[in-house]
Amino acid sequence: MAYVKEAVAKLVPLSKIEHKAVELLLDAAFGRDRIERTAYKVRAGVAPIASLSFAALGGGELLGTAQSWPVLLKPHHSPAQRLIMVGPVAVRPDAQDHGIGQMLTDAICEELDSRKLSATMIGDPEYYERFFGFVSGPAGGWTLPGPVEPHRILLRAVPGADWPAEGTLGPDILRSAR
Repeated sequence: MAYVKEAVAKLVPLSKIEHKAVELLLDAAFGRDRIERTAYKVRAGVAPIASLSFAALGGGELLGTAQSWPVLLKPHHSPAQRLIMVGPVAVRPDAQDHGIGQMLTDAICEELDSRKLSATMIGDPEYYERFFGFVSGPAGGWTLPGPVEPHRILLRAVPGADWPAEGTLGPDILRSAR
């Protein structure tokens, strides 16, 4: 089944989608062992940010999701800084390669820009830099609660923002509770 994003996929807030359906899509896209990945540990214990999380629907079916999370960078010698962690961006396997993931990520990036928010993610630097402005390097010295290749820690900073080269990234429990 081929999907054309302009004609078939429609974005809706992720909060409109049943939690179980989202979990099944994530299992299909990444496997059931996905919850052992480092990104899950970075955002452990927090809820996704509803206004920065989306679902793509087509033909009445869930095709993809993208979530954003409140995280905190604790530099070694300065106050903690808040930012957004984007991901997972997931597309149902039979709907991949039709621009749905890009459409979901574009929606998040537009919201980030309108609110002047910086974001991080763990991902493919070539893809996410080329299309969305997430860059490898500035966050490569950050420590995460699990294994990660430093070049895959990406940052999409608000112009003029100063992010430390070193620090520990983890969940922003206080912001999530609000």
